Amino acid sequence: QVQLVESGGGLVQPGGSLRLSCAASGSISRSYIMGWYRQALGKPRELVARIFNADSTNYADSVKGRFTISRDNAKNTVSLQMNRLEPEDTAIYYCNYRSSVAGEYWGQGTQVTVSS
Repeated sequence: QVQLVESGGGLVQPGGSLRLSCAASGSISRSYIMGWYRQALGKPRELVARIFNADSTNYADSVKGRFTISRDNAKNTVSLQMNRLEPEDTAIYYCNYRSSVAGEYWGQGTQVTVSS
């Protein structure tokens, strides 16, 4: 079992910044992928960004150049720095952990609202 605890999120004005963090604990594999997904009201959940063991990354086209994902392997944490936020970024953001050994786990989600 893997537990994910998210922090960050909240209300921010357009153009502002927020930082999300997620800490994984439990049966952590040596090789795993961590990432962030989001789900806006009435829309399916979508990938925002993910980071692999060798620190390679994937980003959704809509956040490239604005969001940065990073991880601390010693602490089993992943962070998402979100800059130049837009109203379209409003969603519940979910932390995701995936490994071939442990399977896939989700955090409970944190609300991000971009509004003036």
